[in-house]
Amino acid sequence: MINSRLFIFVLVISLIFQGCKTSRVSSSQNQSLDTLVVSVDTLQPTTNLPAPPHYITSTGDTLESLDISIPIKIGRVKQDSIHFAAVGDMMMGTNFPNAGYLPNNKGYNLWKEVKEELQDADVTFGNLEGVILDAGGQQKKCNNPKACFLFRTPEFLAFHYKQVGFDLLSVANNHANDFGETGRLTTQRILDSLDILHAGSENVPYQILRQKGYTVGFVAFAPNKGTLSLHDEVTAMAIIKHIDSLTDVVVVSFHAGAEGSKNQHITRKREFYYGEDRGNVYEFARKCIDSGADVLFGHGPHVPRAIDLYKGRIVAYSLGNFLTYGRFNLKGANAYAPLMHVYTDNQGKFMHGSITSYIQTYENGPITDPKNRAALQIQMLTKSDFPESQIYIDDSGRILYLQR
Repeated sequence: MINSRLFIFVLVISLIFQGCKTSRVSSSQNQSLDTLVVSVDTLQPTTNLPAPPHYITSTGDTLESLDISIPIKIGRVKQDSIHFAAVGDMMMGTNFPNAGYLPNNKGYNLWKEVKEELQDADVTFGNLEGVILDAGGQQKKCNNPKACFLFRTPEFLAFHYKQVGFDLLSVANNHANDFGETGRLTTQRILDSLDILHAGSENVPYQILRQKGYTVGFVAFAPNKGTLSLHDEVTAMAIIKHIDSLTDVVVVSFHAGAEGSKNQHITRKREFYYGEDRGNVYEFARKCIDSGADVLFGHGPHVPRAIDLYKGRIVAYSLGNFLTYGRFNLKGANAYAPLMHVYTDNQGKFMHGSITSYIQTYENGPITDPKNRAALQIQMLTKSDFPESQIYIDDSGRILYLQR
């Protein structure tokens, strides 16, 4: 008889606990992202037996109900490293002065060989030469028509930038004002519609990218009208310090330095091109890093330049041209199209990287260069211009940090 009663008692207790819910995690849009609220439902049996008036906890205390919410503070989890992919100047074609400078097949042929590699990064960066605009705008007046080109890329081509993986685009360059305020604002509107962050215009100097547990601040500079000026160093450094206080890693883009194959070396002096002050890129880069910048991508000379490290932060002084269809000189080093990979820790300190060498064609965009010319050119220039550098580039294009 005793065994029968004991069996019934054990059976009832088993049925009670089999029907209980343990816990659930709930969240609300109005709650902080850093707080999870864990709720435990009141235990209810699956039978018709009345629930006991109190529950005994594991520590021996009693609770009238377990229907309570417990706030748990948690920290943001960052990944150990961030992978950046970066290229230089891009202009997919212009309908000015006529549509003869537009690519075939709506531009799809231009990206065939590079698309997958551009997508294979946490953050992908490039410089957008010219404006995105179908027609109209206020044409820029050129002081020297022989050295002046205007770029107006039709809006239907812009989706390629999103499709191939660009997250950040600089709009600070000497072609940002080719079609005046109309061109600048339309470019911003199109990029916003594609959810691509852009920076470097006077009204949008910087942006912040938030993803995968980290934040990247992005700011771009140029010495040209309508852009965030690199000549106003007080404002420039204040902006960098500000976004450094808000983010994990700060990316700085600058469009500076004299153009062409005769201007591939870093002089560590102020550079001029057709009378225009293109800045002292060496001095500017170091001031940026002193103010909180972590990764610096330069462009503007239309040819690759050296890379260097300062305080453990990497500077690519020029990534040259990458995809420039029509109206661009693609002879010699102007056709070298490096795609640079940079890996940093989650605070922006350089770890390692690589350079993939592409070479531009007039019809099919950048294609793989079996001679690896872009990487070897940057290797040579780095050895020449920064013999003291802790950067080592091997013949395959790998970038190593020689920590001493």
